[in-house]
Amino acid sequence: MAKVGFRVGVAIGLWLAMSAMVQAQSPKPDGPVVRTAQGALMGETGPNNSFAFKGVPFAKAPVGDLRWRPPQPVAAWKGVRLAQKSAPACLQVSYGWNEKDAASSAEDCLYLELRTPTLETGAKKPVMVFIHGGANRAGGGSGTISSAMVDEGVVLVSLQYRLGVLGFMSHPALSAESPNKVSGNYALMDLIAGLEWVKANISAFGGDPDNVTIFGHSAGSHDVGLLLTSPLAKGLFHKAIMQSGTPQFGMAPRTLAQNEALGVDLAKTIGPRTEKDPASARALAALRAAPAKALQAAADKLDAPIPDDSFVWLQPTVDGYVLPRAPEDVFMDGDQAKVPLIIGMSARELGLHGGKEAVYSTIQHEFGERAFTAKRYYKLDINLDPPADPVLGSADLQLATDVSFRCPSAWVADHQASIGQKVWLYQLDVDADPAKPVGHGSELAFVFNRPPAGATLSAWPPMMSYWTRFAATGEPRGPNLLEWAEFGLDDNYMAFSRAGPVVRQRLRGGICDMLNRP
Repeated sequence: MAKVGFRVGVAIGLWLAMSAMVQAQSPKPDGPVVRTAQGALMGETGPNNSFAFKGVPFAKAPVGDLRWRPPQPVAAWKGVRLAQKSAPACLQVSYGWNEKDAASSAEDCLYLELRTPTLETGAKKPVMVFIHGGANRAGGGSGTISSAMVDEGVVLVSLQYRLGVLGFMSHPALSAESPNKVSGNYALMDLIAGLEWVKANISAFGGDPDNVTIFGHSAGSHDVGLLLTSPLAKGLFHKAIMQSGTPQFGMAPRTLAQNEALGVDLAKTIGPRTEKDPASARALAALRAAPAKALQAAADKLDAPIPDDSFVWLQPTVDGYVLPRAPEDVFMDGDQAKVPLIIGMSARELGLHGGKEAVYSTIQHEFGERAFTAKRYYKLDINLDPPADPVLGSADLQLATDVSFRCPSAWVADHQASIGQKVWLYQLDVDADPAKPVGHGSELAFVFNRPPAGATLSAWPPMMSYWTRFAATGEPRGPNLLEWAEFGLDDNYMAFSRAGPVVRQRLRGGICDMLNRP
């Protein structure tokens, strides 16, 4: 399966700033106080008379014996807990772009933050819950709530979840000790626990627990897609937005046994105590006692059952519990969450794993007996290196985006519409910096930031307005917004193009018709 290299430094830059973890201190007398099911929180007043709460725990610290266990409920506290500082990002190693997050990251990271335009109980403001990207092995949730989205009348929440091997590892001894005889997908359980917190508490912050939209970018979008297929997330959200990520990124999922094998391989790296019995409970005990950052670093050397090991935690594990079936099977059977959906991608996402030299082998692997037809589509039968498309880029970049982003997104849109849900598909062709081509994460500026003075629709697509109107009403429509046609029977999509937003049909139909996987 062709995969793309993971180079997203600019894309995730919005979340690089980190604050220290909540510390015990005397609450300031001027902070807003809200009582949750676990206890009282004191936040701070934000811009435009909004109210922010940071470092809010939604599960116990997953450390010690709780490493590789489902998230546990937070114990109630007495008095008022200060909620004015962001928590650390979940534990991760540095890949350069996430250096600040990595430096201050910690295992004790299951916190959320939110900002609301009102603390009026019963205000029933639409709630938007964001899941950050980072290949499910990096990134963090702080900073998101500073977005001007809140000025549009929504309650904005950002969730954190265990990353990398701490969030996704399976192991035979872990499965044996589980009541459900499964392991892995702890990160998805973290997200579900966060959504359960939102359902139980958000009304105290002016939000509507019956109007929750989950949205995410890259790995966060992938996780949104997985939540659409998990029975454990049923009823916890009512709309979804997926930005540059799908449930399978165009590849087949792996089995619990395959994921357990990765855990066994990791145990072999711990030392001589586990080399002879890496699948045993003794090996699991050694893994639980090992330094967490060393485990994360060792996990990056695992040989995943996919060509690009940087996608190791983006290949979903069908564990039989959180994900009882392959996401593609859930969608094909129409058993996914029945919610309205916005889904899309950038015209250029990430480069082809292996570069231009891998184009022909990738086409052969992806298209099989249709490989010749695919080569003609990419004009490779005429020229080994055809001229780059002004919007879509070189042939290898087109191929990578088609296989892992564009066609899987269109597939999900089609299957969500087939169960009677309203769906809106998009492709973004522009970057906020007019000197740069569109790329992975280009939509983040348009979704979270106000346009600069004088910006035109062609230079600054109004994605924030479309997103917040969708969260409020279930449709991306509103005053001063151009009509965005539903996906429907015509396979409509919105091209946020260099000439401005325009509705077109059949996004890359000629090639996507030959690719049949989310």
